[in-house]
Amino acid sequence: MSTSSNASSPGRGLVGWFAHISTLFLLIMILVISTGEMMHGQLLKFGEVLFSDPQQQVQYFLLRADPEKPTCDAHLNVEQEVARQEAEAAKGTPSSGASDDIDDLFGARKFNAEAVRESLTATVKNCAERYVMYDHIRAHITPQLRFYRGLETSFFTLFKFGADNRALTLLILLTITAGYTTLGFHHISLRPARYLRDYQAQAWAMLICSGMMMYSSVRYYQISVDSGVPLEDPRVYYMWIVLFAVMSAVSAFRIVRPPQSQEPTKGSWLHALEAVPLIANLGIFTSVYFFLHDHPSGPAIYANKILDFISLPLALALHIWAGMLFKQSRMVDLFMNILRPWKLSPEALTYIILLAAGLPTAYAGVSSVFVIAAGAIVYHEVRAVGGTSQYALAATAMSGSLGVVLSPSLLVVGIAALNRQVTTSQLFYWGFFVFALTSTAFFIASQIHRHNRHQRAAVASPLVAVPAMLREMKAVIPYVLVVGAIAMFYSHVLDTPFNEISAPSILPIMMVLVLVFDKKLQARDVAARNFAPVGAAAVQAMPMSEPVGEPTHVEPAYAAQRQKTASGAIRAATIETVEHVGAYISLMLFTQLVSGVVERSEVMNMAPQVFPNVWWAMTFLVIAKVLLGMVMEPLGAIVLVSSTLAPMAYANGIEPVHFWMMVLVAFELGYLLPPVALNQLLTRQVVGEAEIDKSDAEVAGATFYRRYERWILPCLVMSISLAIVAYGPLLVQRVDFFKPIAHLFH
Repeated sequence: MSTSSNASSPGRGLVGWFAHISTLFLLIMILVISTGEMMHGQLLKFGEVLFSDPQQQVQYFLLRADPEKPTCDAHLNVEQEVARQEAEAAKGTPSSGASDDIDDLFGARKFNAEAVRESLTATVKNCAERYVMYDHIRAHITPQLRFYRGLETSFFTLFKFGADNRALTLLILLTITAGYTTLGFHHISLRPARYLRDYQAQAWAMLICSGMMMYSSVRYYQISVDSGVPLEDPRVYYMWIVLFAVMSAVSAFRIVRPPQSQEPTKGSWLHALEAVPLIANLGIFTSVYFFLHDHPSGPAIYANKILDFISLPLALALHIWAGMLFKQSRMVDLFMNILRPWKLSPEALTYIILLAAGLPTAYAGVSSVFVIAAGAIVYHEVRAVGGTSQYALAATAMSGSLGVVLSPSLLVVGIAALNRQVTTSQLFYWGFFVFALTSTAFFIASQIHRHNRHQRAAVASPLVAVPAMLREMKAVIPYVLVVGAIAMFYSHVLDTPFNEISAPSILPIMMVLVLVFDKKLQARDVAARNFAPVGAAAVQAMPMSEPVGEPTHVEPAYAAQRQKTASGAIRAATIETVEHVGAYISLMLFTQLVSGVVERSEVMNMAPQVFPNVWWAMTFLVIAKVLLGMVMEPLGAIVLVSSTLAPMAYANGIEPVHFWMMVLVAFELGYLLPPVALNQLLTRQVVGEAEIDKSDAEVAGATFYRRYERWILPCLVMSISLAIVAYGPLLVQRVDFFKPIAHLFH
């Protein structure tokens, strides 16, 4: 995940090929798991439409397997059978040839010939119907049916297998991606490795962390076996051991075979500590805590808790894949082409970008995923219109912090899944207002601190900008139609509307289809330019005072990282997904260990469960949430908050929806604050260490604010927004001055 030298990459050899292919297979398996029930239901429905015969009462479910031929006698002579049974009854011998002791208690029974005749007649009739149905079913088993039911039953078998092995799927995925990420030094750290000692510090720290976790996993298995309770699935215990064994082996290999650093010096050990991955720091700290408290299996136990809400990391993996596919498309370029004719100021353009980024941020699942996927694009676009490098870095870090409250944000889905007091519809409703607040606050703050605020922005005239914008919108229409057609197919054909539940399973497929469409259009445009008539080329080469026809665009610098073909783009996106899934879900996993330390130490019990008033309670909760956001990954943090701080908030009179909206904003502020500052770290990594150094050099002699604008501006905006979200509703509810508008907050 970090941006490091090529020397640190495991390359595109056999290891890279295996990681790419196996991850692609597992992602498809996760898609099958997430869409399996819906897809299988539609396959059954289509089977009924295509192959059922209502007139002969043949339904598709009867055709899913070859019928068994009845063994009854449809030509039984009823009168002869009645006579035979009557003769046997007269002898005192039941037709079965066996004496019934219970019947003997009631004496001799009188044979009822009419009842036997009716019973036999009904049996023969039923047998004949079974033979008729058997013949009807056989007549309907055509080669087309055999092919279709083979497809349907195979899909059901695959779906059932995947659903029964979701935990193994996640652990295998994590083993492959975390191993590859460790091999390539792509784990998230405060500073990417640059010098030889940086790589050595990373390798040793990962070896110690992985070794501790492997030991804890072994102890967890031994304790579980010794408990006498049969293990629900021993394979899960084995996979935890394999996961950390692989990470240990890869780390040991990197100690023996460190990459060749491109820097001439080895660096210092003190600065190398900044390059230690966050998961290594978390793993070593929490393991030492549990070991000192004589609980060696503790780290493995709390790591295993990620399986309690397994749908979240699986959905996150799909969101990351969709984000990397989105990164390979030209959709952002086309959107920016619509805005360029207006010649907006950097601040105005950033405001529009942040508004537009809210939707893909929500679809990306969490803010960090959007920064990974589109952070470099945001940075270079703001720089292209004249924004300072520090301001562009601030906008990039902030770009992923706004849309997490919009539908279908994975964070909101996780909160609603873990807390029955709130629903996604409630959170998304108020999330829209929070989104409007934070984005507008950023625009206002950027206007106040404009670098060239004394200069008037040279915005283009609408007479010039509108026609040019409309011309650019023509290129976007085909993409809108493709996305709309895919959404309609899912909604009407598969009966699955696009919402927060279905988004993780629909987005990757949608992005693959959009990417294929995009690359075909791109290839067609390139071919059209290559074979343009000589006359047209000559006209374009003539000097003109005003542009004629379609505007000519300069390809953005970041576009060079995109592949030209659909297959190459999907391959590149999947390779990036391997690194990001390994880094991000690993961080999510080790966050569970931090929650274990918090829970085990009972530090939350030190705070009063009921405060003197709601203002003190809210202040404590705000500080606690920001601190958690500073050190924990968001999806893991909501699990801890749900079990510890949420009940405290409810007990102090804070409404659940209000509390969770405050939590989301507080978390986003925490992701912008040291010591971790996750979104700032990811911004640094996607933009590149060289660009960060260049930006710092540009403002070396500037004012304090200009030197640290990329830190101060987003933190200032989110702090003000947090104060409004946390205390605004309390003021409206409890201060008489605001009573006239109190009804708006219900």
